[in-house]
Amino acid sequence: MKASDARVKTLDELNDDLASLKKEQFNLRFQKATGQLEKTARVKQVRKDIARIKTIAAEKSAAKKA
Repeated sequence: MKASDARVKTLDELNDDLASLKKEQFNLRFQKATGQLEKTARVKQVRKDIARIKTIAAEKSAAKKA
């Protein structure tokens, strides 16, 4: 997900995306532990997407309060 894509979404949509990414991260951790993980780069990509969404959500909520 690109930052520009995330910036046009509402806070509710960002929270939904964040929840789905956290579930995916959980599943990827289990796949890695059992040796079934094929795309190891996806772990890093999901982690960065989570951070990106959290950052944009914080910016939006700070702008809302100001």
